[in-house]
Amino acid sequence: MSQAVNAVTSSSKTKRSYRKGNPMSATERQLAAIARKRETHKEVNVFIKNPMKDQLLQLCEEEGLTQGQMIEKLIEIETCRRNKRM
Repeated sequence: MSQAVNAVTSSSKTKRSYRKGNPMSATERQLAAIARKRETHKEVNVFIKNPMKDQLLQLCEEEGLTQGQMIEKLIEIETCRRNKRM
C-alpha cells in the first residue's frame, strides 16, 4: 500500500500567519529596551581622563562586568567605606 497518493506535502499547506503582529525593527527594539531601563535607572554622562578610562576598562574585563555595573560597584564600595568611618 502506498501512502504517497493521499500525502500532503508541507509546501502545499497554507502558511500560518504571524500571531504577534508585525515584528519590530532593530531600532524599535532598542528604543523599547532603553525606555524600559529608564524606569529603574538614571543616565550618567561623564568625561574622564584617558588613563582612568583605560583603568576602568581593565577592571571591567577582570571582573567580567559592564562599565555601568563596575561604576555601581565602586559607588557601593565607597559608600560602605564611608559609613564604617562614621
